[in-house]
Amino acid sequence: MDTTTTTNQGKPGDTVQINGTALATTTRVNFGSASVTPTGVTATQVTFVVPSTAPCSGQVSVSVTSSTGAISNALPFFVIASPTTTGLSVTCVSAATGGSVTLFGTNFLSGTQVGLGTVGNVAVTPTQPSQVTFTAPANPGQVGTVSTQPVTITAGGVSPSGTTLIDYCLAPAITSVLPTSGTTGDQITVNGTGFVGVDTVTFTDSAAATATAVFTPVSYTQLVATVPGGLATGAGSITVHTCGGNSNAQTFTVT
Repeated sequence: MDTTTTTNQGKPGDTVQINGTALATTTRVNFGSASVTPTGVTATQVTFVVPSTAPCSGQVSVSVTSSTGAISNALPFFVIASPTTTGLSVTCVSAATGGSVTLFGTNFLSGTQVGLGTVGNVAVTPTQPSQVTFTAPANPGQVGTVSTQPVTITAGGVSPSGTTLIDYCLAPAITSVLPTSGTTGDQITVNGTGFVGVDTVTFTDSAAATATAVFTPVSYTQLVATVPGGLATGAGSITVHTCGGNSNAQTFTVT
């Protein structure tokens, strides 16, 4: 008897082929300590499904037993532990550019690709069992401000979908600021779209110097920023930054 699969390895639920001779009277497959009923038997091939009672990982011996009780020689089969994901190094990336992401979890070493929902797959070759770093591709067709995608890894099996998620974000856009001018300490209302997870509001003065403003989010379309000190008077601008990138520069005059 000769036990063969494409890689001589698999996980619970996988169908395995046993190739050999004089297999026509096979009544059961001996998978380690488990007795498994074949799903198919011919003179040269027996198929069976790796049982749910298989060990989480490691090597087991596989043999067959005939209707007369004869047991074949045994050959090794390697049970691959299914991967799991536990988290990411970032919670979002820009829809326009994608970005570097580290995925954390278990049983990654045999990994071949990371899936990002409808965005696509990325080929990977993990060097550690608990993490892999990859470049998430851009999502150029995105319409909504935020598109949440499940992150999975294929490593001898596919990790459960929905347990680890990443947000793709479009860049914010400013439509107006009110008032359009002000001095240090004044509160300015900034209106626009895509104000999701705003991390920075920047004022640029007439000399092209920049200063970061204290701000308060109001909604995904509005925030209130305080004009920072140290800016030169004259025509400048305001920009808003999120995970999706920088907004357009909206004109603002420092008085």
